[in-house]
Amino acid sequence: MMWMVHPRTLTRRSFLQHASFLLGATMVPLTAAAAIAGTNAETKSAKSVIDILVAYMGEAGNRPLPAPVVEKTKQHILDTLAAMISGRELPPGKLALRFAQNYKGEQISTVVGSSILCGPIEAALANGMLAHSDETDDSHAPSHSHPGCGIIPAALAVGEKFGIDGNRFLRSVALGYDIGTRVLMTLGGLPFQMESHRSAHSIANNFGAGAAAGCAAILSNRQMRWVLDYAAQQSSGIAAWQRDTEHIEKSLVFGGFPARNGVSAALLIHLGANGVDDIFSGPDNFIEAFAPKAASEGLIDKLGERYEVTRTNIKKWTVGSPIQAPLDALESIIKKHQVEAVQVRQVTVRVATSEAKTVNNRDMPNISLQHMLAVMLLDKTVSFRAAHDTARMKDPAILRERAKIQLAPDEGLERLYPRREAIVEVALRDGTSFSERAGAVRGTAENPMTREEVISKCRDLMTPSLGSGPCNKLIEAVFQLENAKDIRVLRPLLQPS
Repeated sequence: MMWMVHPRTLTRRSFLQHASFLLGATMVPLTAAAAIAGTNAETKSAKSVIDILVAYMGEAGNRPLPAPVVEKTKQHILDTLAAMISGRELPPGKLALRFAQNYKGEQISTVVGSSILCGPIEAALANGMLAHSDETDDSHAPSHSHPGCGIIPAALAVGEKFGIDGNRFLRSVALGYDIGTRVLMTLGGLPFQMESHRSAHSIANNFGAGAAAGCAAILSNRQMRWVLDYAAQQSSGIAAWQRDTEHIEKSLVFGGFPARNGVSAALLIHLGANGVDDIFSGPDNFIEAFAPKAASEGLIDKLGERYEVTRTNIKKWTVGSPIQAPLDALESIIKKHQVEAVQVRQVTVRVATSEAKTVNNRDMPNISLQHMLAVMLLDKTVSFRAAHDTARMKDPAILRERAKIQLAPDEGLERLYPRREAIVEVALRDGTSFSERAGAVRGTAENPMTREEVISKCRDLMTPSLGSGPCNKLIEAVFQLENAKDIRVLRPLLQPS
């Protein structure tokens, strides 16, 4: 699910709406963290946050994951690879490929969706841009971040550099989701971005990509301290990316730069670089610089008990997030009542007031609510191709259906934000009407897609570039990653024939 955000003023009301979230992120007991560190009650208090955190990070590559976490990690890897492959046709992806071709250096790491091999730093940047070329990649609602587009390119690039096996690759990715999201939840998530005007997405992915790359580079506990230090030093980005109309800057802020930064840090440290041992405490520390009122214990809240990859959303529709729930609701009405476009007189769509501003009659097809619902009325689905067919926005048949779509900002739904709910009412020409409320959007952590649904989405994204046979082989390889002796076995499957 893509977090298309919009400039908003943090009012007292919206602040109070998020207060419980902030408290949950910052006022955290140490009991779970102590369990991870294997300490008893007497030694627990002597363990600092950084001690617990780096022990978890340094041991992650050799620590088996629970089976449900392995399954979710595979699904997010496949979903992100599919976003990279489909992204090669879009402006940010095309630019990423040109960059990799012109500055490719050594032939070490794969640029997904191409025949290009380059250095791991360049590959990470290019693949990060590819992964967020579109509104296709995953998102983590509690932290207000897009983990996959920064973390998976970093783990893949470094994994290929060192020839790690599939288990370490899976564990590196899961670790990245655990670390990057917790940093942002500690800072405050969406309210932090709204108050500070910083980009939550890039900060989360600097830490997530660094952790994943560090695990793939088999760094020690001590070296993981410096990974965190370097991630803190590289944390940057402001929310001005919301003004980017072509997704180029956004793809760099969300995916390309953080992936590059994480890989650079891990490789420097692997060669002997060092740094500050505890960037989360002491003079001029990261928390003090970014969110002085935050409690660093949030960094280890339920670490090893709650895996953040399992709380990360996979987007069903390749469109802006505020359009997900309306599409779910309209699809349900069409299927339940066998509705044809010719029967429809009007469609009224209620979404949160602030969400409506983001998707109201936009020029980009996959961020225009009216256009996407018109496509759903005619096609009874919304494919990747349909969501990116700009020329179709002028099709008379689409324009006829689009004229039926009425967007109604709803203050009641605004109060539920960041839950993205929608109410869709369809009035037919014969006077019949139907209404559907979409609560937990399909693909969210509260209403997850099945493996088969994820595969179906990814086939739609990848088959046009890879072909049906190679696409099926890649899907099979991802779901058999634990058996891979060397992650580089994925390379020929990621390159179009």
